[in-house]
Amino acid sequence: MKFFNTMGRELQEFTPINPPKVTFYHCGPTVYWVQHLGNMRAMVMADLVRRALLYEGYEVEFVRNYTDVGHLTEEDIESGEDRMAVASKREGISPEAIADKYIKIFERDIAELNVLPADHKPRATKYIEEMQAMVQTLLDKGYAYITEQAVYFDISKKDDYTKLSGQILEANRTGAGSGTVQDTQKRNPQDFALWFFKTGEHKTALQTWKSPFESPAPDVKDGEGFPGWHIECSTMSTAILGPTIDIHMGGVEHIPVHHTNEIAQSECATGQVFANYWLHNEWLVGKGRKISKSQGDQQSVEEAKQRGFDPMDIRYLFLQSHYRSKQVFDWDILATARKGRLNLLKKLEAVARKMPEGEELHGDLLELWDQKFREAIGDDVNVPKGLAILWDMLKSDEKPEDILTTVFEFDRVLGLRLEEYLMNADLGDIGDDDVPEEILTMLEQREQARKDKDFALADRLREQIKDRGYEIIDTGEGSKLRKLDA
Repeated sequence: MKFFNTMGRELQEFTPINPPKVTFYHCGPTVYWVQHLGNMRAMVMADLVRRALLYEGYEVEFVRNYTDVGHLTEEDIESGEDRMAVASKREGISPEAIADKYIKIFERDIAELNVLPADHKPRATKYIEEMQAMVQTLLDKGYAYITEQAVYFDISKKDDYTKLSGQILEANRTGAGSGTVQDTQKRNPQDFALWFFKTGEHKTALQTWKSPFESPAPDVKDGEGFPGWHIECSTMSTAILGPTIDIHMGGVEHIPVHHTNEIAQSECATGQVFANYWLHNEWLVGKGRKISKSQGDQQSVEEAKQRGFDPMDIRYLFLQSHYRSKQVFDWDILATARKGRLNLLKKLEAVARKMPEGEELHGDLLELWDQKFREAIGDDVNVPKGLAILWDMLKSDEKPEDILTTVFEFDRVLGLRLEEYLMNADLGDIGDDDVPEEILTMLEQREQARKDKDFALADRLREQIKDRGYEIIDTGEGSKLRKLDA
């Protein structure tokens, strides 16, 4: 199995530390709002990598964190407030209640997308003591220093600071990625905060804890403050999985700052390599740019459902693009993906109907097709190619029960719930090949009328189709036809 490792920028053979066990840390969401579909794509991409590892026989210990404090990025510099505090003020409830609310919504959404539950779901606020311990270690080793405003990591002490990104620091603008307002006491513009003190722009911070760090600022008592964003992932990963892990995954936007800083502080604190394989997913894009909450993008799983889509339509769309490729999104594109998924389900039904009456849906695994599929997912988790192999197999002359058995195996990676669907399908329904073109056209017109909320027209078309001898059955997977008895 091979992955494209950002650390080295090449395709590398995967060799875990303690096979068959694999330790896998995935950067989770900041839980201050409903996660948009760009975030959901990142969750599905990590899920596909995890499922591919499981398919290859690895035992994966998977961690996805929740950032519920301290998320300060360049976008937050002007206000000096982290996103949890902004959300708390917006809704008039505590930061803890904000986190609880949006974690619940996130968990619901990823479950509907059939993302496997994480083995560990740490919340940053539950690891404050561990964060403080790591910061103290960095201070003791001389990698960090204290100003009135914060405890900073001194990047000049890490010779290979940019080894992940390959960036030239001198080309970066002053203050980039500092995660705070400008601090004139910083030694280097790119030094990043490990701990913010409750002073200055952060005087009114809502979430703070006492610490062993002493700020020269006279208004800071007992080192009170809150952790920097970067230290959170380093601490939680180390506490749960150990100082060195097999895989760390997140979005490409994290390469130059967040993941670069994670590596620096972790390796300086432990003296060991932080992660052996760095995987980064590309963005979901719309109108030529990344889909993000800061750009006003609101598309969510819930909105997709309100527009008549099934969450599996969203997952099917995501399967069509490699995790390292940008993917374009709008509602028309999702509608096309929905049509493709429904066609897949109809094809599965057609294969099942070829089986002798009374036969079970399970047969033998088609090893040659399975080998093709394994080669695809073993090549940096090439799921689009794996999906194409599934379609080719469905069109083959193999025994229908063997095709279905192999499809169900492939779906351990794809996660489309295909066996569940087929087990609940009424195989007495008829396929498109058996229906006159006129009826299929009318059925499509009715589907469009329902989307347009023209229910009067939809009802008329239903009756016209019935007059021609066919009954419409509306399901969560779309409308199906059944031929009426003469």
